[in-house]
Amino acid sequence: MNAETGWIDILLVEDNPGDVRLTQEALLEGKLKNRLYVAKDGVEAIEFLRREGNFQDAVTPDLILLDLNLPRKDGRQVLQEIKADPVLRVIPVVVLTTSEAEEDILKSYDLHANCYITKPVDLDRFLKIVQMIENFWLSVVKLPNHDEVKPGRC
Repeated sequence: MNAETGWIDILLVEDNPGDVRLTQEALLEGKLKNRLYVAKDGVEAIEFLRREGNFQDAVTPDLILLDLNLPRKDGRQVLQEIKADPVLRVIPVVVLTTSEAEEDILKSYDLHANCYITKPVDLDRFLKIVQMIENFWLSVVKLPNHDEVKPGRC
């Protein structure tokens, strides 16, 4: 959470424009002030998180919603890079994907995902799931203050 503004910053890593739109709608209906940033593939997500290329002014998100099936660099690779980085690994990563495959679930947790949620096909259920994520991760859970997270201090 940005201490100055009270806003929660969320990075959604999702290549499906429909799911992006639904997530935006669900978060708009939520109770918390949030800013949603979208990376459309894994390469863009890593650039955003490392403030590279077009993302030099990017914020450090409080939460990452990560799809597994992404172009250029899949979500498993993104998750592995995030959790291997001493600065980024403190950011909670919620895998939000269509895959129900046991191997994807096990691999995600093996790579230290903070939670794994299968996207429901039903529109109303999808909206409820996103709102439940928001409620739990952004109002119940105590998140780290990114201003105090420095390289080598995790």
